[in-house]
Amino acid sequence: MSYSMWIILTASLVGLSCGLIGVFLILRKQAMMADGISHTVLLGIVLAYMVTQEVSGPAMLIGGIFAGILTAFLVQTLSSLKVRHDASLGIVFTSLFAIGVILISTSVGNVHLDVKHALMGEITFIPFTTMDIPLIGSIPKATALLLLVLLVVIFFIVAFYKEWKITSFDAALAASLGIPVIFFHYLFMTLVSVTTVASFDAVGAILVVAMLITPAAAAYLWTDKLIVMLFLSGGFGVLSAIIGYWIATWLDTSISGSMALATGCIFFVTFLLSPKHGLISRLVRPAELREEQEA
Repeated sequence: MSYSMWIILTASLVGLSCGLIGVFLILRKQAMMADGISHTVLLGIVLAYMVTQEVSGPAMLIGGIFAGILTAFLVQTLSSLKVRHDASLGIVFTSLFAIGVILISTSVGNVHLDVKHALMGEITFIPFTTMDIPLIGSIPKATALLLLVLLVVIFFIVAFYKEWKITSFDAALAASLGIPVIFFHYLFMTLVSVTTVASFDAVGAILVVAMLITPAAAAYLWTDKLIVMLFLSGGFGVLSAIIGYWIATWLDTSISGSMALATGCIFFVTFLLSPKHGLISRLVRPAELREEQEA
């Protein structure tokens, strides 16, 4: 496979994984939790490096999961103490991210881990770090990890589809039916953290946030059915990766930034053309009603 195709495939896996997870973030009205976790995982990654002296591997994944769960726990705790949820999230994620930045500056030293790398990622270097997989051959490590994460995300969505659906739309009803809402909340935050950490090194925090929120928000405007929304969101994520790479090649600019721009362009088109919630349909519908009434 060519250099360009590995980059597109890797970004597409990010778009697909984040698109699926993002649907439930949108339905649970926790979209900004994605922004918070995408920043606070930096602290987990730095702590993992300080312990293992490695900037990749299972330790970073574990560190990121720890940071994500810690973020969710602290936000939930502050919210239970009557602090507004948005304020709780702002306090927690800025504080933990700041600690991560300070640790990078004072304790990590001269390694391939800095704030710019954390925000923008290094997707152009993905094809150069490979591993051999039986029956498949040589494949970039980041691509293999993202493929594994995608399979994990799909497994948990399929295995607990009914529980995700009920807890996302009506947590009180889920609790009355005996569904462990708190357990599924932290399981979901774990999936968000795993997806974020796996995508972090490849594409950086900015594109992770864009892929987690924007494709799902666009899909939400097209349908009221959860299963259709999941397929649309994942498809929009993949389409954003492909269009974004073409934009980056055309303008000779940042690949991650162009892919994030592509998610915004897809949402803008959706906002205009969505048959039910789109701007054009909202403008046309009253005119049609007036014509029917006059007739």
